[in-house]
Amino acid sequence: MATPTVKSTYSLDPQTVHDLERLARRFGTSKSEILRRAVHALARQESPPEDQRLQALEELQKRVGLTAEQAEDWAAQVRRERAEMGRDRTDG
Repeated sequence: MATPTVKSTYSLDPQTVHDLERLARRFGTSKSEILRRAVHALARQESPPEDQRLQALEELQKRVGLTAEQAEDWAAQVRRERAEMGRDRTDG
């Protein structure tokens, strides 16, 4: 019996795509299989404590130099784009 799959679309930066393609060639498998393996490997890892996750987020925000206003503008733009995509989609 075949394993059911869900077709999904994700945006990746060029370096990640390059790495994904290189890994697929290295292991002689599809890019989808590499992504599955990576997700499963990460899912099996123990989650860091809450304070470590918050520290990592704060460090990332610091490195990016994103202000609260810029973050809110970005979030608003994403909400608008998602709303537009929802209106443009058709079933079937």
